Amino acid sequence: MSAIRESVDDRAATIANLAEAVLQGRRLVLASNRGPIEYHRDAHGRIKSRRGSGGVVTALAALSRYVKLSWVASAMSETDRSVASVSPLDAPPLVPDGYSLRTRFVLTEPNEYELYYNVFSNPILWFVQHRLHGLLPHDDLRQVATTAFRNGYLPVNRAFAGALLREVRHGDGAPLVMLHDYHLYLTAGFVRAQEPCVFLQQFVHIPWPEPADWQILPAEIVRALCRGLLANDIVGFQTKRCAANFMATCAAVLPGARVDHGRGAIGLNGRRTLVRAYPISIDVQALRQVAWSPAVAEYERRLGPLRGAQTIVRVDRLDPSKNVLTGFQAFEMLLARRPDLRGRVKFLSFLVPSRTGIPEYRRYAQSVFAAIEGINARYGRDGWQPIDLFYENNYPQAIAGMRLYDVLMVNSSHDGMNLVSKEGPIVNQRDGVLVLSQGAGSHEELGGSALSIAPHDVEGTARALELALAMPAAERRRRAAALRATIESNDITNWLWEQMQDIRSSWRRLPLGACGPLSLPYAI
Repeated sequence: MSAIRESVDDRAATIANLAEAVLQGRRLVLASNRGPIEYHRDAHGRIKSRRGSGGVVTALAALSRYVKLSWVASAMSETDRSVASVSPLDAPPLVPDGYSLRTRFVLTEPNEYELYYNVFSNPILWFVQHRLHGLLPHDDLRQVATTAFRNGYLPVNRAFAGALLREVRHGDGAPLVMLHDYHLYLTAGFVRAQEPCVFLQQFVHIPWPEPADWQILPAEIVRALCRGLLANDIVGFQTKRCAANFMATCAAVLPGARVDHGRGAIGLNGRRTLVRAYPISIDVQALRQVAWSPAVAEYERRLGPLRGAQTIVRVDRLDPSKNVLTGFQAFEMLLARRPDLRGRVKFLSFLVPSRTGIPEYRRYAQSVFAAIEGINARYGRDGWQPIDLFYENNYPQAIAGMRLYDVLMVNSSHDGMNLVSKEGPIVNQRDGVLVLSQGAGSHEELGGSALSIAPHDVEGTARALELALAMPAAERRRRAAALRATIESNDITNWLWEQMQDIRSSWRRLPLGACGPLSLPYAI
């Protein structure tokens, strides 16, 4: 174990040198919808800042440990917009405390942002890419998608490109631009059309499904999304399967695309884009510091009396893709089948509110709450109930819960990665067993040491919970140790390292003339 930690420390210590070698004095610019800092007003109306939420921010903020960077992000809240209106893009950027980075907000029209975020990105793109077709509005989907794409997604991506172009043209030397996630599939094309020689890399944090899954959307939109991504020099995905699906989609929808599966590359209109898999992970050292903090210790003290003789834990955003309802159905099946477990096994569920402005999310949350109430009513006893729900965004509390589990349930239907499955084994103190969905991207790495389940198999999930609760101590220790070793040897530093290596190689080999002007007709 110490050798693994030493290798991680050594790699972390050299990332700064590698980044310096890659950048050679040039700047690093990140772009994502959600930024590393967000603003709110306190009870007295004063503007306060806090760290941005979400897995993308958590992963990317680690970069500021090694290099100075600029971050372009949406002004998401009214308070963000108020701050951004005082500090526009051509004014000195916002510098959040504790970060070696600066933030520039992108201001867009509220109606454009609504169509971009709450109609097209979420839920349409999110549901398609997570294969949640049943939640899409089938009757008028194509018209809704076309309108939201044209009047929201496209102009907001153009606005992001404008902000990035200001960064690219600021200072000496073209910077490295790293774009993130599904909100910005068109941005690289707009940047490339104006600055053809800038190096662009984009990482997609959510799954990329098979070509057939995209047929539910208008073909013109799918072609535009693929062309936008291919304006990058490198496109990264969470898993090899997602990378292969993207290449297959481009081959299916883009006439003239030359797909080289062996080399992981796509040629189109005289350009070549590398397609890679970079399984994202966690900052192990930073997570351990949080896990041993006084705040987590206090929550652990409060949660202790709620535990059962054995305790199942889940930590998720309350999102349909996390398959929360199926997990509770499996737990109910277990209690029905094993009366001896009633009163002994406790389920602590830490659910974070997610996209509550979207009707599909609200309806799903209501069905989950109803399921919990039904299980507690049927199987609860005086002074005891099988499920305790914590419905709030409280990271220290969730970490405390993961320290206490005997079984960690991760049964998402489709996930880009699922970092909970990596955080849990690192902080857990009880040699807990991981029950892991085959639909989670982390299954490629962790499936061999977890109990593997098909995400929608209620019976199979109930059996896996039963097996995990009955697992001998020696087997629990073996599996827990194997999970920790895998996660420690492939932590966030490895994710950054692999990308920097590919960027360095590609940037050096970029031939003269390979960055000629690019024209992408996005009009639908």
